Amino acid sequence: MKTPPRRSKRVDRESEPPKVTTPVALRASREKKHCSKTRAVRVRPEYPLTRTPPEMKLMPPEFFQIDALDLAPRLLGKFLRRDNVVLRITEVEAYRPNDSACHGRSGVTPRTAPIFGPGGHAYVYLCYGLHMMLNVVADKDGVGAAVLIRSCSPVTGNILYSETLFITLLYYLRLKVFSMGCDGITGLETIQERRGQKTDKPLLLNGPGKVGQALGLSTEWSHHPLYSPGELEVLDGGEDVEKVLVGPRVGIDYALPEHVNALWRFAIADTPWISAPKNTLKPL
Repeated sequence: MKTPPRRSKRVDRESEPPKVTTPVALRASREKKHCSKTRAVRVRPEYPLTRTPPEMKLMPPEFFQIDALDLAPRLLGKFLRRDNVVLRITEVEAYRPNDSACHGRSGVTPRTAPIFGPGGHAYVYLCYGLHMMLNVVADKDGVGAAVLIRSCSPVTGNILYSETLFITLLYYLRLKVFSMGCDGITGLETIQERRGQKTDKPLLLNGPGKVGQALGLSTEWSHHPLYSPGELEVLDGGEDVEKVLVGPRVGIDYALPEHVNALWRFAIADTPWISAPKNTLKPL
């Protein structure tokens, strides 16, 4: 009588089902008995946001020292950064010398002096005694031109959790998807606190006063070089905007007709992060 071959311990171990140890895995194992397939749950924002590029570089001074009408569309898609807040520029307006809607139309005053500085500096003014409006000074020193930042969108980033923290988070949230990364929004809480609004909808940043408030600006930021590292910066994310909308500027009824009707307002197409009125914007 032949003795049956002995099975190795290694084969026995491989045939055994893996032991479930973590709270999340235990729960998933129990739920698997009651359903044939586990559905992945992933929470996404209602509105599309922008992911932080792997590398953002400061724009050099010469980038800004061109005609405001040329600089305006080039600023679309660029990033504004102050402390932990990063915003993507989605809408702008150009203001040129000899423009009856430009603050420099009356010459140099204590209020408008920053707009006559060299391109690449900030010009922040108070509108209606309420709103801080951020402008990027354009062209050469003494010209008196700028680009108003009308709207922005918050920028997404990556937040990596340690294994222990992430497992605990999944356990308490009772999620069924396991991953070592999740999406977050750079400085969203800071933006919401400064704006006094707990929302991630375009209402948060669709207006120049809202952008200034989200960045925590005051008129003291005028003359600040936006090409210098630290504090308030304009950065390039490496991607050019392909589809652009154009239209007349907003709220300049006091200007001459040719300037009121000039198509010097620019916005990124296919984004909800732009201000009203939207029906005056047309494809370039």
